[in-house]
Amino acid sequence: MRAVNDVDLAVEAARRGAAVLLKYWEQLGKEDAHTKARNDWVSAADRESEQAIIEFLSAERPNDICLGEESGFSADKKTARTWIIDPLDGTSNYLQHFPVWSVSIGLRDGDQMIAAVVYEPLRDLFFTAERGGGAFRNGTRMHVSDQARVEGSFLATGFPFRAQQHVAQYVRIFEDVIRVAKGVRRAGSAALDLAYTAAGVFDGFFELHLAPWDVAAGSLLITEAGGRVTDFSGGDRWLMRGNIVGAPAGVHEDLIEMIGKHVDEDQLER
Repeated sequence: MRAVNDVDLAVEAARRGAAVLLKYWEQLGKEDAHTKARNDWVSAADRESEQAIIEFLSAERPNDICLGEESGFSADKKTARTWIIDPLDGTSNYLQHFPVWSVSIGLRDGDQMIAAVVYEPLRDLFFTAERGGGAFRNGTRMHVSDQARVEGSFLATGFPFRAQQHVAQYVRIFEDVIRVAKGVRRAGSAALDLAYTAAGVFDGFFELHLAPWDVAAGSLLITEAGGRVTDFSGGDRWLMRGNIVGAPAGVHEDLIEMIGKHVDEDQLER
């Protein structure tokens, strides 16, 4: 019998989490959730979706760690393999009945992301990647756009509602970007923003103060689709520090230069 690979497992896990979310879709509102921190919501849908995902992955890969947004680390196991799970990326959208949200599952082995799935249940779109194997949208290979510069680009971003201390810095960056970009969108699901950048829908994505589960899967989608992912300094601390730029090479270079005029990665608070 052929062993099931990690991407296929993540796809099935995402389906199970999404089944919970679809059950609750448009049945829950803000009154059915509570805040973990300012502008950071959690609901029964988040918790039950994560439970379904972790139960499945733990049964299939009992020696692996699961890191979930709502439950933290599942166990202290002697392994380098960690599933990084966002059971509902875009909770505010979900509770407002705004149809942009996703399930994100990434697998990290040591210091590398090796498998990724971002699932958009309302459109039944799977964005998948395996290290060295390319990135795909429902089985069709993806590639980042051929946009060469920020000028004339169509970008995605996220506003720092949960990190008010960074608003002034972000606004300065945003002002520079919108002076030259064709358009900038803030849809509210970082995982989908990264997936759509990998698919060439967006020409790039930047945001600060994200969590590992927001970006783990999407980062691999972009790199396997031919793009670059770094922190704001052009380095590799994006997963833990939460400041991320993902784009084709030329757009990435421009964004790093523009961001660097206003913020220093080493001086950004966590």
